[in-house]
Amino acid sequence: MKKNVQILLISFIGGLLGAWFFNHFHQLKAVSDRPILETDWLNIRTASTEVWEEQRNPPGSPASADVPNVPFSFVDASLKSTNSVVFIKNFSGTDTRRYSIFDYFFGQGVPPQRVSTGSGVILSEDGYIITNNHVIDRAETLEVVHQKRTYQASLIGADANTDIAVLKIEAENLPAITVGSSRDLKIGEWVIAVGNPFNLTSTVTAGIVSAKERQINIMGGDFPLESFIQTDAPINPGNSGGALVNINGELVGINTAILSRTGSYTGYGFAVPVDIATKIANDLIKYGEVQKAVPGMDVVEITPELAEEMNLNSLDGVIVSHVIRNGAAEKAGLKRNDVVKKIEDIVITGKGSFEEALSYYYPGHKITVEFLRENRSQKVQVTLQNLLGGTGVIKREFFTSPLLGAKLETVNAIEKDRLNISHGIKISGMTRGYLRDLGLGNGFVITSLNGQPAKDPKMVGEFLEGFSGRLRIEGVTANGQPFMQSYNVR
Repeated sequence: MKKNVQILLISFIGGLLGAWFFNHFHQLKAVSDRPILETDWLNIRTASTEVWEEQRNPPGSPASADVPNVPFSFVDASLKSTNSVVFIKNFSGTDTRRYSIFDYFFGQGVPPQRVSTGSGVILSEDGYIITNNHVIDRAETLEVVHQKRTYQASLIGADANTDIAVLKIEAENLPAITVGSSRDLKIGEWVIAVGNPFNLTSTVTAGIVSAKERQINIMGGDFPLESFIQTDAPINPGNSGGALVNINGELVGINTAILSRTGSYTGYGFAVPVDIATKIANDLIKYGEVQKAVPGMDVVEITPELAEEMNLNSLDGVIVSHVIRNGAAEKAGLKRNDVVKKIEDIVITGKGSFEEALSYYYPGHKITVEFLRENRSQKVQVTLQNLLGGTGVIKREFFTSPLLGAKLETVNAIEKDRLNISHGIKISGMTRGYLRDLGLGNGFVITSLNGQPAKDPKMVGEFLEGFSGRLRIEGVTANGQPFMQSYNVR
């Protein structure tokens, strides 16, 4: 009997607990099935913000004055920058991929033009525009669209080493962007990307600076300079050449590349720092040529293996791997295996920061270089040189010939050192023509013609255009192999 009473009591208590649980679960489900309203979101956001503020600045502690507040919106920065970003159309010949013989008879009669698009940023009220070199590459004609008006644009100059180009349109009182400083930009700072992705004009996306001085090995040119700003602000095809701006609407970078396996944004975008970009643009406008300051040495990153081998206690800095003969570094006393730690007041953390630090200077400038030699700290003063080995402003001379199908230019000091030659004329920009028929290629350096030294592009070009008879060419291939060949030329 006693056992039966216990069973009934346990069953009764279990029933009460089950009823309570069912009622409580039903109330929870009613709440969870209700849509979250805007007021609910505001309450959640307000509560979480108050908790975050309390954790960041607990009662009695001083507020951090050097940490910028998260912007309530990006409206002000967008208003200040979007009107300064333009849409660029690159018309680069005929699109043979979309043309067949049927188009000639039943279509428009001629192949359609190939058109690519990108973005640009207005630098001055009188129409100078900065963009990427790859946006204007191979263009036959260029158009700039700004506030629904279309302008014909002329190319002022381009630099493949930094992927920067400058255009000019005939207009006045344009809304030039306010230029900020990329050197002052901090990791974690808010930025917005302004451009024309997928032909959608004046598109703004936001993110933060996730890294600086990035090298991703995408640059062309003979002396590529990579020290990218990395951001998670979405950058897509068509954004190239557009503006990366801070929350004050100031230009801090030129959007250039994305890291993607699909061709669209998947996490990271990269921008040329504005301090580099505007220096390149100013050089192109003023001189028509980038005035590159050469230190006369090659450097490599410090890896853990190299640090152990050289008994270094830090991975910061760069190691001098080669010193150019008669170059700036050799004259200053720098040697192979020296570890560069600082240039003026700029701490060198790697190759990106080394190249960026040098990019601010001109040939002839004297810089203080701090370095380690056998783990002992030393300083020297280096007088930077130009690409021809001097210290003045240079304007390289070219000879372009449709008959030869190439551009001829004098080899620079770095190429002379690399190829172990004292002079020569380099072939570049090759198309169909006489030099290709001779079997020569881009990067080939002519050192002599019929025994006469090749030193002047114009003289070499005119000689080849008018020569007939037995021709002997001596030179060096692009990969450094000696070359000599004789031809019968009519």
